Amino acid sequence: MNTNAQRAIVLSLLVLLMAATRSHVFSHFTPVPDASWAAFFIGGFYLRGWARWAFPLLMALAVGIDWYVITSQGISFWSHYCVSPGYWFLIPAHLAMWLGGLWLRRGYEGASWTALGKLALSVVVATAVCHLLAQGSFYWLSSSVAEPSFAGWWKNYTDWFLPYLRSTAMFVAVAAIAQVASEQVVKASRGEARDSARR
Repeated sequence: MNTNAQRAIVLSLLVLLMAATRSHVFSHFTPVPDASWAAFFIGGFYLRGWARWAFPLLMALAVGIDWYVITSQGISFWSHYCVSPGYWFLIPAHLAMWLGGLWLRRGYEGASWTALGKLALSVVVATAVCHLLAQGSFYWLSSSVAEPSFAGWWKNYTDWFLPYLRSTAMFVAVAAIAQVASEQVVKASRGEARDSARR
């Protein structure tokens, strides 16, 4: 993924994916899981050359969607249950996902069993860190938790970790399948070009 046109396509798809799925976080109208964490991970993999502005753009989009969904319900953004001082920890939380994708991209030379292992590792670790920051900041900084305790935090963390990992892995898997398919198309076209050159 080297050309600006390709990056623009990926960024556009990530914007559409977030816009289509993130709204359910507050409105519960969308049956599809939130793809935000996966979008940042995929962005880290494909958009490393655009990180300085693509990451802030996706972050601003996430906040904008949250604001729109909350205020469209007639609720003040700052008084919503999910918005607390911990809300701003979503920035480093999403950055953890982005860095997971960036780490996976480094040294990536095409689909292989090694690359698949790195993909699984990076998704699990990035999601664990992201969840730690997002869930932990809400649990410890929100007034919604009356009597926070380590045991209560741990139970909350473990209760929600697998559902978040599952939904993130689902969207990343779709992107990985598309990546492998595109690599196969490129290989096939190069093979045809070589065959034509030999004739």
